[in-house]
Amino acid sequence: MSERHPEGQVVVEKRGAVLLIGLDRVEKRNGVTPKMFRELGEAYTLLESSPDLFVGLLHAKGGHFSAGIDLPLMAEYRKEGKPYVPLHLVDPVQMREPWRRKPVVAAMQGLCFTIAIELMLAADVVIAADDCRFAQMEVRRGIMPGAGGSFRIVERAGWGNAMKWLLTGDEFDSAEALRIGLVQEVVPAGQQFERALAFAQRVAEQAPLAVQATIENARIAQGQGWIHAATHVTARNTFLYGTEDAAEGRRSFVEKRVARFVGR
Repeated sequence: MSERHPEGQVVVEKRGAVLLIGLDRVEKRNGVTPKMFRELGEAYTLLESSPDLFVGLLHAKGGHFSAGIDLPLMAEYRKEGKPYVPLHLVDPVQMREPWRRKPVVAAMQGLCFTIAIELMLAADVVIAADDCRFAQMEVRRGIMPGAGGSFRIVERAGWGNAMKWLLTGDEFDSAEALRIGLVQEVVPAGQQFERALAFAQRVAEQAPLAVQATIENARIAQGQGWIHAATHVTARNTFLYGTEDAAEGRRSFVEKRVARFVGR
């Protein structure tokens, strides 16, 4: 066995049409390093560029999702002026183009600090174990959330709920995360991965181009308003109606069977 890299790794595995993307630096509670950021970008880019992959599942090895970034390592990296994720790769926290089109489900457990929250909020659906400990604690380190936490928590939870946690850096649990809309389901610890995988596989059964168009339209509405989204949905649906998958959807409806979509 080769010696384990001290900066950890991101492990990818294809499970049918689902790409598993796993943080693996268990000995450091999955503290995220520059190497892991780059490998996350490579994994998300693989998901986007592979015609046979329809959904991503972001998870972590061990008992914790992540205790946050490895601050000393990241500080040295920042001094050099390098982006965490090379600009030609898809950004896993979705702070810049190219925007991700394919859906990502996140499975969370244990410590979920700072970047852990920002990675999960850049995903689309979150399944959390009931032992999660969340904290967006940057204000306690003299900085602010730099990967979407400051605005995505407001977006999900509303101003007051967001400021309660953003301005103190205090911890909150899975029940609170569910209450304010940061996660969509809470399951007993140890079941989060299988539940997230089952959900990802359910999404992967749907027409991939339609799923991607739905995400794109929702993002347009969120960023540019519903008027832009309304214009986009008309044009995009015109395209979708002519796809092989739309024809298969119509046939399966008439024949009263489950559709078999191919992403064309």
